[in-house]
Amino acid sequence: MKLIVGLGNPGAKYRGTKHNIGFITLDELAYRENISFNKTQFEADTAEFFHKGEKIILAKPLTFMNESGRSIRPLMTYFNIPLENVLVIYDDLDLPIGKIRLRPKGSAGGHNGIKSLISHFGTQEFNRIKVGIDRPSRSKEVVSYVLSTFPKAVHEDMLSSVNSAVDAVQFWIDGHTFADTMNHYNSKN
Repeated sequence: MKLIVGLGNPGAKYRGTKHNIGFITLDELAYRENISFNKTQFEADTAEFFHKGEKIILAKPLTFMNESGRSIRPLMTYFNIPLENVLVIYDDLDLPIGKIRLRPKGSAGGHNGIKSLISHFGTQEFNRIKVGIDRPSRSKEVVSYVLSTFPKAVHEDMLSSVNSAVDAVQFWIDGHTFADTMNHYNSKN
């Protein structure tokens, strides 16, 4: 069993914002798999499907970004999903829009959702896909930047990174190791 987590904030106010790129990516994966988020479990909207006989759970925490671990850790425990079978997708200010980066571990780097997961997992070693949202100009604060939507001028680049992230998820769940998935998709970016 695998758990794919997309980080974001719940509610219409945050829909389509840069900070919600994890939710946007999971929505694209659900669309490709022809499934919908039809359950709420452990403070997360969830959807599931089977691939080659393996159950795949998609989860969007409803706890708000800063408390993501409060939702995800109990979900892992309930379904007895080991940490190596968890993949987290989230926004990254240090990558340009249109780029993704896969990593098997790392610090929170100032990202409160990742900070919460590290706290609840008790380790920094878990699979992740960072989706680039770029840095704001010097005149804009980080908080207002990440909570704003993508301008039309970069919409195609944003969709490209979402599609690359979903391709990487599908490659991984198809039976490739995360190291192979990382090598394959990091070299494309």
